[in-house]
Amino acid sequence: MSTLVVLGTQWGDEGKGKVVHYLATKSDYIVRYQGGNNAGHTLIYENKPFVLHLIPSGILFPKKICIITNGVVVDPKALKEEVDLLKKKNIPIDGRFFVSELAHVILPYHKYIDGILEDDTEKVKIGTTKKGIGPCYADKVRRVGIRIADYLDKEVFLELLEQNLKEKELMLGKVISIDKVRKEILEDYPVLSKFLKKYVADTSLLLADAMKKKKKILFESAQGTLLDLDYGTYPFVTSSNPTAGGASVGAGIGPSKIEKVLGVVKAYTTRVGEGPFPTELFDEVGSFLREKGQEYGATTGRPRRCGWFDAVLLRHSVRVSGIEHLILTKLDCLEGLEKIKICVAYKYKGKIIKEFPASRILQRDCKPVYEEMPGLDGKVRGVRSFDKLPKNAQKYIRRLEELVGAKIDLISLGRKREETIAVSKNIKWF
Repeated sequence: MSTLVVLGTQWGDEGKGKVVHYLATKSDYIVRYQGGNNAGHTLIYENKPFVLHLIPSGILFPKKICIITNGVVVDPKALKEEVDLLKKKNIPIDGRFFVSELAHVILPYHKYIDGILEDDTEKVKIGTTKKGIGPCYADKVRRVGIRIADYLDKEVFLELLEQNLKEKELMLGKVISIDKVRKEILEDYPVLSKFLKKYVADTSLLLADAMKKKKKILFESAQGTLLDLDYGTYPFVTSSNPTAGGASVGAGIGPSKIEKVLGVVKAYTTRVGEGPFPTELFDEVGSFLREKGQEYGATTGRPRRCGWFDAVLLRHSVRVSGIEHLILTKLDCLEGLEKIKICVAYKYKGKIIKEFPASRILQRDCKPVYEEMPGLDGKVRGVRSFDKLPKNAQKYIRRLEELVGAKIDLISLGRKREETIAVSKNIKWF
């Protein structure tokens, strides 16, 4: 058995898709364990970028098995569009892609409710993608959700659908009639249920069998640690657990089966949507990072908020997921800056805070305490070994390791798989 969890350590958008794409060549199974199609991975295939939202990026490699597990909420229509896109690109799917029968289904009424809640001026703005993710997870927790196993049993599905429509009629009536919602769902049902049936499996059992056969299994999260429902900047979080613990529940494997955890971290910090962001920059440096890093959401196209590297935040992520290894992405985007700052602590009303606070007030109003370092002093893009990086770049990396308590083993300098530096030559992920 050989298992590895890859997760984001900031607010998502750290470059996990490229990292999973890079590590997929060394694995047999690539497994998505939480989230929905609100996440997006931008990949380069045949020198052209395209985005996957649900299917693991390892699907681009022949013979790799890709799995969407029970911890994910699945929009059947969105999944079909993704499968159709891959088939159009002549990427084989059948026989090596599976979806858990226990995953919950996102239906149109979830999206309408998401929009209603986000547009409510009296409620806190979360900045959701309005794809129905939160309302679907809410139904799951309230025990009124519809799983794929239920969706594929027409008699059970129709009964549960009517129960849900009746319950949600008062809210949905603000934007659309129940009859229109029902019609929308039932018109798509024959095609979508037939499509789904082909890929559904007991994925927990599949993974147990793979582990018995000592297959190499890569588990990937969506979003990032600071969007975790428990450990993120609540309530400005997602509706699931991107942290390493989420892999166990979200994929149906025992925690003792997880051997290694790899965190992906950007060389600076970004965030999409609402919520606290202590190191956010509103000046020309923030604009510089946004344009240099092309910081626009893969799913929404929204411009990302940009700021300096936050070591307080990273120490929190390292601790809650037991991270010992990190991959640093977008170091090349710091090229051209004369000075680079690292947040080493927060300050609130004269008090220094060295650990990430739970308080909403502190998260919102604390000020970053910065340590300043000289710029990278040279080009890093195109470099293929750590010792060839500019000395200031090497010092920056080593300082980050000291501050967060984990080792940076790989450095990503672009979207292509080959644009990666192995800092530790002898490292073995599997």
